[in-house]
Amino acid sequence: MSEITRFTALAEKAYARSGTVDMEALEQGMRAAAMKDGAHALTALLRTIRDHDGPVGCPDCGVAMESQGRRSKEVITLLGDVTIDRVYYRCEGCDARLFPKDGLLDVKHTSFSPGVRRLMAKSGARESFARAEEDLWEYARIRVDAKDVERVAEAIGADIATREEIERREAMAGHLPAPGKPVPVLYVAADGTGVPVTKKETAGRKGKQGDAKTREAKLGCVFTQVETDRKGFPVRQEGSTTYTGAIETAEVFGERLWTEALARGLLHAELVVVLGDGAHWIWNLAALHFPHALHIVDLYHAREHLFALLKLIFSPGAFYEARCKEWSGWLDEGKAEKIISAASALLPKEEQGRKSATTEIEYFKANRERMRYADFRARGLFVGSGVVEAGCKNVIGARMKKSGARWSVRGANDIIALRCTLASSRFEDYWAERASV
Repeated sequence: MSEITRFTALAEKAYARSGTVDMEALEQGMRAAAMKDGAHALTALLRTIRDHDGPVGCPDCGVAMESQGRRSKEVITLLGDVTIDRVYYRCEGCDARLFPKDGLLDVKHTSFSPGVRRLMAKSGARESFARAEEDLWEYARIRVDAKDVERVAEAIGADIATREEIERREAMAGHLPAPGKPVPVLYVAADGTGVPVTKKETAGRKGKQGDAKTREAKLGCVFTQVETDRKGFPVRQEGSTTYTGAIETAEVFGERLWTEALARGLLHAELVVVLGDGAHWIWNLAALHFPHALHIVDLYHAREHLFALLKLIFSPGAFYEARCKEWSGWLDEGKAEKIISAASALLPKEEQGRKSATTEIEYFKANRERMRYADFRARGLFVGSGVVEAGCKNVIGARMKKSGARWSVRGANDIIALRCTLASSRFEDYWAERASV
């Protein structure tokens, strides 16, 4: 008798006795029964899948391996626990073990089925590992431990990161993608945000207030624009934003971002725009990897520097308010030279104030060609790096900065790779590709 038949009979008897119905209890019971029947059916189906039954070569030393009989293995699947029976091989030369059927079913070195690992990865990437454990049980009746979720999510993230590293090396070696459909405007943006890490990961590093407690994760995004709205404002192409990032040096990240831009059509874009704040590392990598692009400093960061400069030069009051309006107008018009000239003639006499004001003026000098905002707007271009800044909050911060979180750099990079893939709507393609290998 099937579990569904048995549960149905029990439910009918319970209703006949009481005359009442607990609909949720019926749902839960029927689901449990259906999963048990499904697990039994899946176990039977897996028995019909032929296993390797001849000699095989040892993957480690090449010596011929003979069958040592059969061994069973318990695997947690979307339907519950199932038992897999498979041929076992052992190498007499190097003592390596091999279960060919594990590779065939994609359960090599794991007790979780591909379907369960897929859910564990997505849940572990979106919530804390402990919360993922709760959700998997609540929503799918899959019983896993938080530590298992962590291991699986990080392993899948590591596989994604490895594939990205291979793509980066191939791109740097000159293996470029084939030309595709022309892109009117391709935007490349970069930013950084701190990720809380363990003390071991910050040894010898200084932070803003004593010893560092975070490591900077660099995030890049690429998106496209094909039109402007009726008022001439740029419109980001829906679903066009992809992300890439890691805790790594600016040099390696620059290659990572360039590789992502290549994949998105860098070589056949009619116009390439690099967006960023005033961080030197961003413009250094932009000059190296995107020298022919149009470089634009985020307007809102530029305004922050402008107001900081104004406060150093003028005292609060009506005159200060008037200068704010006037100088903000210069900035919006892309006339950074006027700000530089006016501020240079009004430097504070106090040494520290003079030094700080000079630093702000240097910011405008270094970025003046990236601040031609009137021209950029007339061309219907974005002048803000809000997309990548939102990415720092949503792709990295929302998961990596949860209360009490302390990451290893390796673990953080694995989850960042996984989250970038999810945010770029590439996870399903990745999962299908890895399953076909």
